[in-house]
Amino acid sequence: MARDSSATRARILAAAFDEFAAYGIAGARVDRIADTAGANKRMIYVYYGNKEQLFDQVLLQAVEQGAESVPFDAEDLPRYAGAVFDHLAADPRLVRLLLWKRLERPQATALEAESYTRKTASLAAAQRGGRVDPAHDPADLLTLVLGLAQAWYTAAGDDPDAARHRTAHRAAVVDAVARLVEVRDPA
Repeated sequence: MARDSSATRARILAAAFDEFAAYGIAGARVDRIADTAGANKRMIYVYYGNKEQLFDQVLLQAVEQGAESVPFDAEDLPRYAGAVFDHLAADPRLVRLLLWKRLERPQATALEAESYTRKTASLAAAQRGGRVDPAHDPADLLTLVLGLAQAWYTAAGDDPDAARHRTAHRAAVVDAVARLVEVRDPA
């Protein structure tokens, strides 16, 4: 029974990810999630609570998977930006999910706030150690790096040749971040 429960939960989360990425929280329908997952609608409420709590679980899973596959290194921000770019390219639904989250729930989750605080503290330490240019506040620098890594997915729209251009876009992101954090000679 536990295995069946785990499989059902996994199917529900997968279906919910697709639904929330496509429609956001307000537009998502629990009926569609249940149908796609091949699950009883009631089980969604039993396992995850209401639709908002299900969205929270989907978002948590996406953020945790992103943190695992894209480790943060304050001393190698160009590599980090390239890895974020690659992570988003691997699953374009992530960008849509994050955009819906920002639109419908602009406040940071506890996990997002903790991650942000940890990263900015790491950047501040790298700046104090002379390994990252201290010209920008660590919070601004992190925002710029993440913004550059995500820009092609949020600003370019549907590029029919996206796959063909992806390598050049990635190189531009990595180069821009390298220039941004390069420690300059004060002379």
